[in-house]
Amino acid sequence: MIFGAVGVLGTFLMVLQLLALVWVIYDVLTKQKRMPDVEKVIWIVLAFISTILGALVYYILVKRQGKYEEKPEEAGASEDSVRVY
Repeated sequence: MIFGAVGVLGTFLMVLQLLALVWVIYDVLTKQKRMPDVEKVIWIVLAFISTILGALVYYILVKRQGKYEEKPEEAGASEDSVRVY
């Protein structure tokens, strides 16, 4: 009985680690437009090395502050956007 609970907990932690890793990689590559490429690589490597802890640190230092995200007014001024009149 105890081995079953340990297996379920282990599986849950593995899924949580995978989700944290995927979230950090996705967010760094798609949302952090103004982040330097070197810093993107550092965050992705950190996410691979320390999955859940790395995701927490990333959230606290980058995501919560909105440090590198485009503001809504900046997103509309992009050269890549198509204007419809």
